[in-house]
Amino acid sequence: MPKAIRIFVRAVDALNRVIGRFAMYLIFVMLAVLLYSSVSKTFADPAIWTLEVAQFLMVAYFLLGGGYSMQLDAHVRMDLFYSRWKPRTAAIMDAVTVGFLIFYLVFLLYGGISSTHYALEYNETSYSAWSPRMAPIKIVMCIGVALMLLQTLATFFKDIAAIRGETL
Repeated sequence: MPKAIRIFVRAVDALNRVIGRFAMYLIFVMLAVLLYSSVSKTFADPAIWTLEVAQFLMVAYFLLGGGYSMQLDAHVRMDLFYSRWKPRTAAIMDAVTVGFLIFYLVFLLYGGISSTHYALEYNETSYSAWSPRMAPIKIVMCIGVALMLLQTLATFFKDIAAIRGETL
């Protein structure tokens, strides 16, 4: 594989590794928010912001960790035939399915950017009592989808290398 592709794959893997490991700890922040919510509802006036903050943290956890999960090959895979295939056959099927994923992620990113632009232009807020601005979480969503798209491209290059008998 060309040197530029090798550098791209290493850079994307490193970026998603750092962001994914950061995102892993967001689950603990979310649990702390939910614990605070439970305590405040039991012993004091309930906080109106806790449910949405927990939802936003879960979105960030899920989307920012997606690329790292793909890098670790930890996504759910239906394994009727896959485990019995030779590595080259599995790499060919992965390259084909990754093509569909790239197509999906490009449209998802396009929609996310459009939605983020709308949120920024019109100061979109949630329809809840707390009514937070939606632009920050939509920006995080776009970053997460973009990282997943980059990791998908890196995975595609790894699959092409595996088909050729190389490693990246």
